[in-house]
Amino acid sequence: MGGFFGVASKEDCVFDLFFGTDYHSHLGTRRAGMAVYSREHGFDRAIHNIENAPFRTKFDQEINDMKGFLGIGSISDYEPQPLIVRSHHGTYSIATVGKINNTDDIISRLLFSSHIHFLEMSGGSINATELVATIINQKENLIEGIQYAQELIEGSMTILIMTPRGIYAARDRMGRTPVAIGKKDNAYCVSFESFAYLNLGYVNERELGPGEIAIITPEGVRTLAEPGKDMKICTFLWVYYGYPSSSYEGISVEKMRYNCGASMAKRDNVSPDIVAGVPDSGTAHAIGYANTSGIPFSRPFIKYTPTWPRSFMPTIQSRRNLIARMKLIPVGDLIRDRSMLLIDDSIVRGTQLRETTEFLYASGAREVHIRPACPPLLYGCKYLNFSRSSSEMDLITRRVIRELEGDNKYVNLDVYSDPESPQFKTMVERIGEQLNFTTLRYNRLDDMIASVGIPKERLCTYCWDGRE
Repeated sequence: MGGFFGVASKEDCVFDLFFGTDYHSHLGTRRAGMAVYSREHGFDRAIHNIENAPFRTKFDQEINDMKGFLGIGSISDYEPQPLIVRSHHGTYSIATVGKINNTDDIISRLLFSSHIHFLEMSGGSINATELVATIINQKENLIEGIQYAQELIEGSMTILIMTPRGIYAARDRMGRTPVAIGKKDNAYCVSFESFAYLNLGYVNERELGPGEIAIITPEGVRTLAEPGKDMKICTFLWVYYGYPSSSYEGISVEKMRYNCGASMAKRDNVSPDIVAGVPDSGTAHAIGYANTSGIPFSRPFIKYTPTWPRSFMPTIQSRRNLIARMKLIPVGDLIRDRSMLLIDDSIVRGTQLRETTEFLYASGAREVHIRPACPPLLYGCKYLNFSRSSSEMDLITRRVIRELEGDNKYVNLDVYSDPESPQFKTMVERIGEQLNFTTLRYNRLDDMIASVGIPKERLCTYCWDGRE
């Protein structure tokens, strides 16, 4: 995944850029960067590795040295960015958020049609942001280039481009990721997360629509390409990735999670002693469940975050699991001899939640009922880099389905996404047994969509039902 922040100001923008970008640290774990532009000094840029130290620590020097009235910043799980590009469009800086599924085809087309080359990143792959810039440079102007990139790319791509004229912001064609605009006296900003600018004195201006391209200057925001009518914003942003204080399409993340918990409580039939959420994204779901059910909300373990802010910082899965387990500190008096209902945002591989459950049993829990806040994940995301998994068979649902179906190459996954089907119920029962849960019950897709409050046709639910 990744996040971005941009500022166009009549005064120096570096302070706002520094803290606005830092507020996106929950969206990426590997690289961060800032680029600024001033008439006196031109373009300046810094990129740092943030795998073992937070953004603020790594960019402490830059906040004192950089100067500019335009700036863009990025947090990323993958490619170093923003990049500075020199082309027939002039010099510009670019940052992106999204996923390209047809990289090889695009590279082959570009190499065949023109004399270009690409620099490899340390992992041997092509920097996706460099590829986007190369596509844009095939056209005569930036607007045509951005639209060409979004048409050519299979997946999703939101783009920020900073030029001496201003910051071009282009939301991906189907609006799978958000682009929020904020304003204050003498400045405008553009942000992935809408909360990121509130403490900097900005107020909400508006959100860009799907496929909309706008230019942000210190004087205002002007649309250069009108938004499309169709939208497929990612529902998982509300369930997990979005920060609690954010909102997308006017829908609060925290309120949506509360609604999810409430809807799960209305359908449940167990009577635990306490309800708890896996910190942090499960907490609001658990509060909604507790308030609706009347079962007390409790915090039977505390997340230790001063030195481990993210559970998947290490690149090796086994080490990520170890870090996740080490971060949860038990409160024995709230666990011992208790029947507990635990809400997590989702179950992906199942490894961490199984270890959390075993940890609760070892701390004296009598029962551990698990309630994921979203339906079973059946498909890997085609549109956003949510996970480093290379195969859908990493999903526990798909592993269990393979056990149930054997070598059947033509499995009907639709029946496994239908909560009323016997296949769904068998799958859930098998997952619960393998992960050693007392009971397992997933949130329903229809209830989750109702918790958002946006029509299903405007939401992306691909990872749950395979509908594009």
